[in-house]
Amino acid sequence: MKKTLSLILALLLLVSVLSGCGAKKENTTIRVAASPTPHAEILAVAKDILAEQGYTLEIVEYTDYVQPNLVVDSGELDANYFQHTPYMEQFNEENKTSIVSAGLIHYEPFGIFAGKTASLAELPDGAVISIPNDATNGARALLLLQQEGILKLTEGVGIEATKYDIVENPKNVQILEMEAAQLPLSLADVDLAVINGNYALDAGLNPATDALAIEDASGDAAQTFANLVGVKAGRENDPAILALIAALQSEQVREFINSSYNGAVVPIF
Repeated sequence: MKKTLSLILALLLLVSVLSGCGAKKENTTIRVAASPTPHAEILAVAKDILAEQGYTLEIVEYTDYVQPNLVVDSGELDANYFQHTPYMEQFNEENKTSIVSAGLIHYEPFGIFAGKTASLAELPDGAVISIPNDATNGARALLLLQQEGILKLTEGVGIEATKYDIVENPKNVQILEMEAAQLPLSLADVDLAVINGNYALDAGLNPATDALAIEDASGDAAQTFANLVGVKAGRENDPAILALIAALQSEQVREFINSSYNGAVVPIF
């Protein structure tokens, strides 16, 4: 009888240990897709914070705006950090994905950068201006050009603007659409380029100090185009995801952003 009881207790202890190991292992590794700059750099700060809580953060870098959403929607990775809400919503609609925001982290002002033309005042007739070719960032670039009086768009078109919505073009500028990552490389061949903040930083350009003009960080753009952590719908309240958001919205991350990017990246939390 004693042997039977001992055997039962041993089995119960083994099950308890195995269950405990399984619980401890579950969700301890968080795999996040990110653009190299500034997203992966910011995640590196959060990595240390998460490590103190028992989480291992694995950062997988991508240089495009397509794969980070696909690998999250497929479940290959847990989250991504590279995009804003209008882009995410457009991507979901076009690709039948179900990515949602788990939290807003920062805002990157768009900038107009000098190419062959050194200033906005010197912009020649027929100037070529390169902008992102994805719909939401392309519209954002056009709105910035309108902000600076270079062109005028159909009234009320907002973030759905395309180059076909240009109703006034006093300088007869030509809008050249291209992959956002290629915009810094286009500067030698165009008069001006409107460049996403992360790609500008990758190229050694700071929108806050090097751009001829930037978006107003205190305006609606800051909320509309705030960069978010994207996850597959239904996972936004997972403990690991909540821990990731808390780490990214920590005071340590705020201090890192403010001290590292000189206004090119602005905390939004």
